[in-house]
Amino acid sequence: MSAGWLVVFAKRPLAGLVKTRLCPPLSPGQAAELYGCLLADALEESERAARSLGLVPVVAVDPPDACAEIAASAPAGFRAVAQHGPDLGARMAHVARTAAAAGARCALLRGSDSPTLALPALREALRVLASADVAVSPDRDGGYGLVALGARALLRGFASTSLFDHPMSTPTVLADTEERARRLELRVARVAPGFDVDRFEDLRRLAAERHTNAALPCPRTLALLDAHALWPAAAGAAEAGSH
Repeated sequence: MSAGWLVVFAKRPLAGLVKTRLCPPLSPGQAAELYGCLLADALEESERAARSLGLVPVVAVDPPDACAEIAASAPAGFRAVAQHGPDLGARMAHVARTAAAAGARCALLRGSDSPTLALPALREALRVLASADVAVSPDRDGGYGLVALGARALLRGFASTSLFDHPMSTPTVLADTEERARRLELRVARVAPGFDVDRFEDLRRLAAERHTNAALPCPRTLALLDAHALWPAAAGAAEAGSH
């Protein structure tokens, strides 16, 4: 088998099509700009992690015609593949099958809107795959920002059915994925939790993380929020007091 894949799921950052649950209070343009920063930060950290862990950095793009655009903005070395499928679960399954067909020994699938997801968590997920088939990093909303698939999961979880053959973006998506894995007789483990920036209150979580961790892997995102004063009021006050 070849090296494993580290896959960042990405969307074209267009106003009205990304981070719509942040609107209001953000405008569609502000939400798209914020997502563009989240994506750039995720790509940069993932490229660094891929080099450190011996993985192939891949960006999975939606819509497919944005592959060239997103690849051009990604750090050197990224491979771009198109997302295909009617929903997120189908698109994740397609990417997993693509990785398996390429001979990848594992595939770490991460979102582009998890600003605190960094090398240590990715390293932990890779380590856990030595004794598990699937490793997930839970989010606080019942989902997950990272799912790592070992060789057995790539073969069994996507041969005739899909590990992700259930509704996604729901409060039970983590539990549903874990249950699906058990039905496929795959060993599942959890790694350190994280969070996505989906709603405005998630920026309060990011502000709290920033207060305790000066090395967050999302400098563009933090700079944008600072420059345009996009923090929630309480977080903004805390940020002002910390400078």
